[in-house]
Amino acid sequence: MFKSKLLLLAACCIILSSCSQDRPASKPIASNASSNQPPEANSVDLPDQSGTEANDSSLNGNSGSAPTENVQPQEASTEPPEIPQHKYHINNVYRVVPNEDGIEKKVVLLTFDDGPKEKEMLEGLLDTLDKHEAKAIFFVNGYRVKSNPDLLKLIYDRGQIIGNHSWDHIDLKKESADSARKQVEDVQQIVEETVGERPRFFRPPFGSGNETLHSIVEENDMIYMTWSNGSLDWDAKFKNKPDGVIQNVMDQLHPGSNILMHELPWTEEALDELLTKIETEGYGFVDPRTISAPPEN
Repeated sequence: MFKSKLLLLAACCIILSSCSQDRPASKPIASNASSNQPPEANSVDLPDQSGTEANDSSLNGNSGSAPTENVQPQEASTEPPEIPQHKYHINNVYRVVPNEDGIEKKVVLLTFDDGPKEKEMLEGLLDTLDKHEAKAIFFVNGYRVKSNPDLLKLIYDRGQIIGNHSWDHIDLKKESADSARKQVEDVQQIVEETVGERPRFFRPPFGSGNETLHSIVEENDMIYMTWSNGSLDWDAKFKNKPDGVIQNVMDQLHPGSNILMHELPWTEEALDELLTKIETEGYGFVDPRTISAPPEN
């Protein structure tokens, strides 16, 4: 009997040993060391080079669900800035006239000579031009640009147009050809060095010129002009008299008026009312960039 029990116990041990060898080993339990990382942390779209951020709530720490549609970053425009169409030219009496039929004739050209001078006064002129959505030509002298390059940049950065008014503001008709050329071309050079563009328009000091000067201006790809409507703001009789400046312009107002003004305090004071009166008479302000050389006959 005892022997039978021993044999039964031995048989059970053999069976148990065989079962433990056939059982597959248990898998190790995964470590939870990185369990505080989002499961798809690397899938978050980062801001692109243009600074446009992806529309993903995980960027600001929110745990909401992912967006249902992809937001495509905006591509920077590679198109060059639009160049206004040439619609006008300056005729032989220095009025602004259309290049062809169908273009508005009732326009004026605003111009300011003898700068750039003082920042506060210049900013007043620029602010008023912006208020009326008007463009003007600022005819500058080289010696003033040399002293105030920051003011030339201000004119350019505010979207206004720079013209050439000679270096020293002298009577170029009395100068030799070489001297006149230097007076013109030195301004072209310093303006280009300062703002990256050369002037397209030239006005001689005192409106005084000759055929030699015309040729020099043409060789430098500029449009020559004096004016057809003088504000007389330079005249001592109208110093500190903005109302007189306004009246002078309005008395001469005509389609294509090429209005001569200067960087002067009383002109800056008069400008807002003057432009308002011009608009009230039904005139617009021609953009100088739409002015071309006279068409060939």
